[in-house]
Amino acid sequence: MREANKPDWSSLYELALPQGGFFRTVQATAAGFSKQLLHKHVRSGRIEHAMRGVYRLAHFPPGDHDELVGLWLWSGEVGVFSHETALALYQLSDALPSRVHMTVPPSWDRRSAVPPIVVLYYASIPQSDRTWVGQLPVTTVGRTLRDAVDAGVDPDLVAQAVAQATARKLVGRSDVRGIVPPRRGRRPRRDRGLA
Repeated sequence: MREANKPDWSSLYELALPQGGFFRTVQATAAGFSKQLLHKHVRSGRIEHAMRGVYRLAHFPPGDHDELVGLWLWSGEVGVFSHETALALYQLSDALPSRVHMTVPPSWDRRSAVPPIVVLYYASIPQSDRTWVGQLPVTTVGRTLRDAVDAGVDPDLVAQAVAQATARKLVGRSDVRGIVPPRRGRRPRRDRGLA
């Protein structure tokens, strides 16, 4: 058993392992690392400061979605990736969001500033509308499609996502009934090349 207030690297590693090497200040405190000790290890290079209240073990192998893991921890582990970010995580449509879309509970109160890259939505998401993609909490495919329509995501992207989700059997036809947005008028298609 670990002595009270004595730093335990093994405990910190076990906390950070399923989180891609990331951990919150409160988790570090539980492993015996004070804020002062965290700052000392940041200066020495053993720990990296990712964002307010979120750190990462410096030599932990990088993952595919490190930035998203850090943002989930920043939300206090209550955020759920949604909308266009969820479409991208499911690899549905050509959605390549320039910002991270996350839904948090209506009662969520964050005292620090929201990172500029994050678009927050406030809604209660029941467990039945949540799942995981790797280490990340994400809205289910059906919920993601409904949210995309409600948020006014490009109808072409939504139609593409519905077709791909149906073809990959991620949703049934009855699940997408009423989700497909109305067709756009006959307008020339814009090139979606890199801006």
